[in-house]
Amino acid sequence: MTNIALSGALGKMGGVITALVAARSDCDIMAGIDVSFTDHHDYAAFPLCRNVGDLQRAPDVIIDFSHPCALPDLLTYCKTKNVPIVVATTGYNADEVSEIKNAAAQIPVFFTGNMSLGINLLQDLARRAVRVLGTQFDVEIIEKHHNLKKDAPSGTALMLADSVNSEYGNNKRYVYDRHSVLKQREPSEIGIHAVRGGTIVGEHEIIFAGHEEVIRLSHSALSKEVFAVGAINAAIFLKNQPQGLYDMSDLLRAV
Repeated sequence: MTNIALSGALGKMGGVITALVAARSDCDIMAGIDVSFTDHHDYAAFPLCRNVGDLQRAPDVIIDFSHPCALPDLLTYCKTKNVPIVVATTGYNADEVSEIKNAAAQIPVFFTGNMSLGINLLQDLARRAVRVLGTQFDVEIIEKHHNLKKDAPSGTALMLADSVNSEYGNNKRYVYDRHSVLKQREPSEIGIHAVRGGTIVGEHEIIFAGHEEVIRLSHSALSKEVFAVGAINAAIFLKNQPQGLYDMSDLLRAV
């Protein structure tokens, strides 16, 4: 049994994870953490607190689906208590990503731009496409999400762009939209575009545009469950791992 502390427990993803864990026998949510919690909340599925430091006992692992501002306290707690953490929040800046990677020198850290198995397959297919197509195709990435998502472009779009760029020797530069770019597209670019509207859960498309032919690789998430399942499986996997930085490829190898 894996005892999980859920950061962001009162958010939408927190609710999805809570429901999924309740149907499983290999894990349990022992406590929730959420800055919006007050003593007046009518919420009794598990104990809740506002800050990670208020947990009554250390969990086997923390799943974080909250906000980047929670990162410093979470990492400090996990390093002090030697608790693994699944970092599933998006919207981190470069300094915060560095903090996450540095923490992996002391504790097990699972960090990926997207918890979906399908997205990680898309990432692998994109790498393969670059190897076959080479430099003769322009690459554009389009991501679509609901109108409540605050960060843009999505962490997944950047993860996909980084994967493609790694196959080009990291020689490409990212161009975000084109409303202020009054010049011809350069071969050194990877275009990244964000759409926000309605209740779109998450759609990502990688376009390889060549001479008189276009290849599209795409993924659509139909519910938040695909991300929640990935995070839960990552937590169970991470419980028994040594310190280090892990992602979905490590989880898939262990299956």
